[in-house]
Amino acid sequence: MDFKDYYKIMGVEKDASQDEIKRAYKKLARKYHPDVSKEPDAEARFKEVGEAYEALKDPEKRAAYDQLGANWKAGQDFHPPPDWDAGFEFRGGGFTDGDAAGYSDFFEALFGQNFRSAQTGRGHAAYAARGEDHHARVLIELEDAYTGATRSISLRSPELDTHGHVTTQQRTLNVKIPKGVKQGQRIRLSGQGSPGFGGGPAGDLYLEIEFNPHGIYRVDGHDVYLDLPLTPWEAALGASVKVPTPDGPVDLKIAPGTPAGRKLRLKARGIPGSPPGDLYVIAQITLPPADTDVAKTLYKEMEQKLAYKPRSKLGV
Repeated sequence: MDFKDYYKIMGVEKDASQDEIKRAYKKLARKYHPDVSKEPDAEARFKEVGEAYEALKDPEKRAAYDQLGANWKAGQDFHPPPDWDAGFEFRGGGFTDGDAAGYSDFFEALFGQNFRSAQTGRGHAAYAARGEDHHARVLIELEDAYTGATRSISLRSPELDTHGHVTTQQRTLNVKIPKGVKQGQRIRLSGQGSPGFGGGPAGDLYLEIEFNPHGIYRVDGHDVYLDLPLTPWEAALGASVKVPTPDGPVDLKIAPGTPAGRKLRLKARGIPGSPPGDLYVIAQITLPPADTDVAKTLYKEMEQKLAYKPRSKLGV
């Protein structure tokens, strides 16, 4: 998937105002409209311009695109980095599934999920209307889900200045992380969305929880996974070993003859809940390096004294 330079497609500078983007779109839409244009690639260019305008006309999409696109050039092979939009505060709304069908995979990869949330709390003709809800994805530590915590979380949201340029505002909130929170779960902060109109109540802020990548653990729902290095003698003879968990170390019995890849279950040692998740330990057998004379001698003795032929079933 190639990165798309929407500013280049629109023929505007990256610091163009929203009015300049709108004027550029109208000009290009007239030029490439399939009903009137004689350009050989009019239909493709019309769709391309429409997609670029959809991304840049909305301050939220534009600010998110600017943040991501700073280090990319048009035509580069592109895949959105994991959690690229974490900490970015969006209002409700966006394009629909029907709209998405007309856009590229690149656009869908960026905006296909976060910008489909149905708009909630929008005012109608009444004199008092509830403010819009806001949405943001935030990263926390896995350990916070085990114990609960209060964390200071910074969010960025786009605003238009008096000249129609998009700027990014930042605010910091103290957020209570509940014990047992899962990836994808939303925390509601009442009244932290957009202000209401005509005395109406403010909207809410919904924080979608994701875990920061961890050095040793992987998460799947309520369950947690850990690769556990074992020595050949621990795996062959059996042993009792200390195993780290986000809730503190525990003793784990390794059965004699444990093969590499065997999954060992620590019941209820996953993320707390009703019921709690489990922690799965994946056995990984490691080899001591043959980097000393003693080690080399031991390996040679094993070669000579053990009738071990791991490739015998391969017929070679």
